[in-house]
Amino acid sequence: MALSKLYMRLRRLFEPIRKLQNRDRLKNMRIIDTHTHVISSDIQKYPLNPIGGKQSDWSATRPVTDTELLRAMDEAGVDTAIVVQASTAYGHDNSYVAASVAAHPDRFAGVFSVDMLSASAVQDIRKWTDAGLVGLRLFTTGSTMPGQSPGLDDPRSFPGWAYCEAHDIPVCLQMTMDGIPALQNILKQFPKIRVLLDHFARPNLSAGTPYTDASALFALAEQPGVYLKLTDRTIRQAASGRSTHADFFARVLTSFGAKRVAWGSNFPSAEGSLKILLADAKAALSILTEADQAQILSGTAASIYHPLPAWTKRV
Repeated sequence: MALSKLYMRLRRLFEPIRKLQNRDRLKNMRIIDTHTHVISSDIQKYPLNPIGGKQSDWSATRPVTDTELLRAMDEAGVDTAIVVQASTAYGHDNSYVAASVAAHPDRFAGVFSVDMLSASAVQDIRKWTDAGLVGLRLFTTGSTMPGQSPGLDDPRSFPGWAYCEAHDIPVCLQMTMDGIPALQNILKQFPKIRVLLDHFARPNLSAGTPYTDASALFALAEQPGVYLKLTDRTIRQAASGRSTHADFFARVLTSFGAKRVAWGSNFPSAEGSLKILLADAKAALSILTEADQAQILSGTAASIYHPLPAWTKRV
C-alpha cells in the first residue's frame, strides 16, 4: 500500500513533465495530409471542365496552386500532401494533379478521378497510375452535386473496381450515408478493395452518443477494407448539438481503431489556412493517446497510399 501511494505521488509529480515531453514529440511529428487540392492559374493549359457542369465556389474564389500549397504546408508543418483531384474544377482530367506531383515528388502524392461507368475506365485508371498517381477518387456528392448520385454499384463500374482490387489501388469516396447500401454491395463483390470515406460519409452526429443516426457508418467497421477520412467538416460536426469530441472519438476508435482513420485538411476547399486547419485537428485529437494521434495524423495515410516520399517508410 505504501509503495502504491508513493507511485501515485511520483506520477502526479512528474505528470507535467510527461505532458511537456508528449507535446514536444507531437510538435515534431511528421504529418501527412490526405486531402488537399490544387488549382492552376493557367486556364489555357489546364481548362476547367467541372463534374456536374458547375465550378465550385471555393475553386473560383480561393484557388491554390501547387507552389502555394507547398508554402502553406511549410507554414503549417505538413510534411506530405495527398493532392486529390479537384473534380468540381477539372472533372476527370487529372493533368494538373499529375504535373504537380511530378514537379514535387518529395512532398506530394496524387489521387485521380475517372468515370467508372465509361467503357475506358480500366484504361483510364492505368493511364493515371502509370503517371505516378497513387489512388482513385469517386465523386458522388458535393457542393455542386447535392444528394447522393446513383451508379456507385452500377455493374458497368465493376471492371474498374476489379482492377483497383487486383492492383491494390485505394479508392476514396465522396459520398453521403445514403450511398452506404451501394458501398456494401461493392464490398461484397470486391472484398479485398480498400476504400477511404471522405468526411466519414457525412453522418448526422448532432444527437450525440450512441450516434444512432450514424449506425450504418459504424456497421461498416466489420469491413476491414473501410477507412475513414477525418476532415474539418467531421471535426465540427462531432462537437455540434449533444455530440462531444470525447464521445465521438471514443465510439470511432472502439469501432474502427486509429489504424483506420486518417486526417485530411480539405484545404483550400475548407475555409481557413492550412495552419489553422491542422491546429484545429490537433486540438480535437488531443484527448487521444499520443500513439493514436500519430496514427491518425500520419501512420494510417502511410499504410493506405504507396509509394509516398521516402521518409514515410519510417512511419
